[in-house]
Amino acid sequence: MTIKHITPAGANIFEELGLPDAENLKLRAQLMMEVRRYVEESGLTQVAAAKAMKTTQPRLNNVLKGKIEKCTIDRLVQMLAEVGWYVSIKVSKAA
Repeated sequence: MTIKHITPAGANIFEELGLPDAENLKLRAQLMMEVRRYVEESGLTQVAAAKAMKTTQPRLNNVLKGKIEKCTIDRLVQMLAEVGWYVSIKVSKAA
């Protein structure tokens, strides 16, 4: 098996794949990972974590299953804020 391309660490895999809205997808993926981290570190069930995040268990399950098309940046930020997590976005000029 020959590997033809490796995405460098820190690069945007969505951009590498040529997907539209790559930056939006990257941000959503990062937020989804933080939601997963909260659930894992809290030790809560999905039902309890969803309640704490003021969302539904099916919506939280979509996040945990990686269903990025069902997740918006707004909702992910709100879920994290509900459990006391601060989200910061840095904007800078592209290199």
